[in-house]
Amino acid sequence: MITEFLITAGEQPKRLDIFLVGRERDASRSALQRLIELGRIRVNDLVVKPSHKIKPGDRITMDVPKPEPLSLQGEAIPLQVLFEDDSLLVLNKPPGIVVHPAPGNWSGTLVNALLHHFQTSGGTISTIGGKERPGLVHRLDKETSGVMVITKTDTTHRALAAQFKLHTITRVYEALVWGIPKKGRGVIELAIGRDSKDRKKFSSRTTSPKESVTEYAVNRRFGKVASHVLLYPKTGRTHQLRVHLTSLGHPILGDRTYGSNKVMALAGIEIPRVMLHARTLGFTHPGTGTREEFTRPFPADMEQVMHALERLNILEGRTPAGATTVRTTDEELC
Repeated sequence: MITEFLITAGEQPKRLDIFLVGRERDASRSALQRLIELGRIRVNDLVVKPSHKIKPGDRITMDVPKPEPLSLQGEAIPLQVLFEDDSLLVLNKPPGIVVHPAPGNWSGTLVNALLHHFQTSGGTISTIGGKERPGLVHRLDKETSGVMVITKTDTTHRALAAQFKLHTITRVYEALVWGIPKKGRGVIELAIGRDSKDRKKFSSRTTSPKESVTEYAVNRRFGKVASHVLLYPKTGRTHQLRVHLTSLGHPILGDRTYGSNKVMALAGIEIPRVMLHARTLGFTHPGTGTREEFTRPFPADMEQVMHALERLNILEGRTPAGATTVRTTDEELC
């Protein structure tokens, strides 16, 4: 896998290996030094030493072979299945579980749980995503909870992928955010891509911007410190909702990556994770042609944070025009 980036004018001269340690957080300094010495990391197409001093205008090229995962094994991790037939499975993903294997997470993922589920039930799983992402037509971040669809056949995978591409999938998210948006509802249009200075983040500061659109509606206000927001993504970019809300000046509670330490605790309330939940997912079933929609209320940890905000006696008790307070019970889902 080849990665290139340009040293910007504001970068101070420093050793190449030290510079890369700050950029490649998953790699140790010694590992990066070995790659430099092997010529897999070059500066301006030249083989250099780890001590080489980088300067503005330098182009660093990294040709790092992608690590091969071990043979993936099914693991008996509980799944909350909302629906299943011969072509697809819909589940409610809990927070804290990585969706697919990757360096540092070759086990304990949702894919490991799915492999065990299909091994024990005798079902199949789509192979289009490859050996690391079988059945995955979309994904959620590790800390994001909510509804996902898994494809069991390649035909179903292609059909649902087309719906995602055409934006005919119904998706509703909800989040607890820092502060109160000035407008009760609105549309965020901000092209984003991988950040040109921090490869772990996405932002409008990118060399490869992609159109990104999110509609939002403020559902509840907690004084002036936080709010509950409903989100309707019209596109599906990586970290889109997190980046868009931050651009609005209201990062998601618990999102240290985009909101800094200020969103990790609020009025004495500790925030356990990114307070984002994929509430509703709707699509046309490729096999039956019927419109299906699945909804799950946010999990206990988000409920506890909301109750803690309410107990501060700062809830204004108003719902903005056009927005409703959403509550879905298990009975309503039957």
